[in-house]
Amino acid sequence: MKNWAKGDRVTQPTYGPGTLVEGNEHHTVIDFDEHGRRVFATRLVTLQATNEPAPAKTPRKRAVKKKKES
Repeated sequence: MKNWAKGDRVTQPTYGPGTLVEGNEHHTVIDFDEHGRRVFATRLVTLQATNEPAPAKTPRKRAVKKKKES
């Protein structure tokens, strides 16, 4: 099995392309372009390297607290 590094672009047969978020001997976490973040058992997951760039994600806006009216 190849040692993947954080930030590597990979593809998985079921979910398609994504970016590796975290990986260790037990779990592999991938943020998929169209399916969100998924966690896999490292010894069971099948990954292939891809040159497909990550899509541009719009940053989430933070919630704004409402001010109390006195």
